[in-house]
Amino acid sequence: MEQVNGSVQMESVLLYSFLEVSPDCMFREQLHSLQSQEIVPVLQGKYWYDDEMELQTDGNRSGHLLQNGEPVFEPQVDEEVVRLIAVQLAEIGDQFDKEIKTRLVNDLVQQFLNENLPGEAITRRMSEAVEGLVRAMPPDMEQEKATLVLAMVLTKKIVNTVPSLLPRVFRTTVNYINQHLHNYIVRMLRG
Repeated sequence: MEQVNGSVQMESVLLYSFLEVSPDCMFREQLHSLQSQEIVPVLQGKYWYDDEMELQTDGNRSGHLLQNGEPVFEPQVDEEVVRLIAVQLAEIGDQFDKEIKTRLVNDLVQQFLNENLPGEAITRRMSEAVEGLVRAMPPDMEQEKATLVLAMVLTKKIVNTVPSLLPRVFRTTVNYINQHLHNYIVRMLRG
């Protein structure tokens, strides 16, 4: 299993918190096991830190913003702030929940059940599903927020359907969020 490192801790903690506070999360017991499997970092009291920097294939340091070509280390993040944001996103997610058709969820479940399908293909399929859902959302909703919430609601619906998929779906969603929404989350947490 791939261990979550500093580049995706913020996304992991946000997704974990979102799922934990979602009222219709039917896999809470399995969710708590993600920390022991090192898929979600163990939170250290009130603050958690982004300790590691990882060099991505494009040469950028992931998980860090660049100013004048120099990495800017993200400050410590208050776990309570993450939880408050997760609660707000879960409330929005409850409204979006009805917009997601069972057929789409079942198609994604089949993708995740196919163990021969590479992670990139599943991430691409998840991305296509989220983008299709975002296009159907009201235009007054901030697109990045809608994308984030829809990705997390899809995660919840897939794992509610097949709880044993939690580790694979969780990792895929965290990677998707990290690739597409990392800077948005940084801004939201600093906001």
